[in-house]
Amino acid sequence: MPIKIQSDLPARAILESENIFVMTEQRAALQDIRPLHIAIVNLMPTKIATETQLLRLLGNTPLQVEISLVHMSTHESKNTGAEHLERFYVTPKEIFDKKYDGMIITGAPVEQLPFEEVDYWNELTSIMDFASKNVFSTLYICWGAQAGLYHHYGIPKYNLEKKMFGIFQNTRKVKNDPLMRGFDDRFPSPQSRHTEVRSEDILKVPDLQILAESQRSGVLLVKSKDNRRVFMTGHLEYDTETLGAEYFRDISQHKPIEMPYNYFPDDNPENRPVSTWRSHAHLFYSNWLNYYVYQETPFELESI
Repeated sequence: MPIKIQSDLPARAILESENIFVMTEQRAALQDIRPLHIAIVNLMPTKIATETQLLRLLGNTPLQVEISLVHMSTHESKNTGAEHLERFYVTPKEIFDKKYDGMIITGAPVEQLPFEEVDYWNELTSIMDFASKNVFSTLYICWGAQAGLYHHYGIPKYNLEKKMFGIFQNTRKVKNDPLMRGFDDRFPSPQSRHTEVRSEDILKVPDLQILAESQRSGVLLVKSKDNRRVFMTGHLEYDTETLGAEYFRDISQHKPIEMPYNYFPDDNPENRPVSTWRSHAHLFYSNWLNYYVYQETPFELESI
């Protein structure tokens, strides 16, 4: 089944060229089926790239998924045009009178700021509080995961001596959790962050469970035991070239940056990188949609 998006969303052409089944609003209206309603709170500056990455993964399931893209009304985007936001996005106030099967809150390049100093922090916490009562399962990514763990459970983030940047091997810590169904015992995930959360803080919270972590990059996946909140510190959604684009961007701007770990073949930036995480990315999002959202969410969303 397809992912339902607006017919002129820029991601549509890219996804169709990859044979990802997308459906316009007009065609979806002809199907007698209740789609899953998923809100994506996109905090990334490169919004169109993030939209495409997430929609590619959400569209690779047998479920019909209807997307609402959300941006912060208290923050002025410098990298995405106002026309794009006005055409394809809604503000938080426009979702607060609805209920959703699932929500995704992305990362953001603000991790070195204290949470309370982020200009849209109050608006974001209102979204997280809304999700606790009106969304069946919420997935928090990278800085979004750190923000969610801090807001809901008081778990702090810590500055790293240098950026956690590259592809890191992770070990699954549970055997039978549906979210990890089909995962290898060890699997790679991209990371790109300056801060971290620590397992010792997470283990103090009885409601939380660590699903996967790495000896080099720390905790990757955490969930609440009722499956209503999932936290991923990395970026399984990243394209093959995303880390390279970040690296060359920082080099061109003369920023201090090390080569991404375990990313370029032979550690040579002239060699084109290859994806080693794509299959696990598709599996993770398929599992989340199927087992944590579709199998559990009520048919009547008003009963959440």
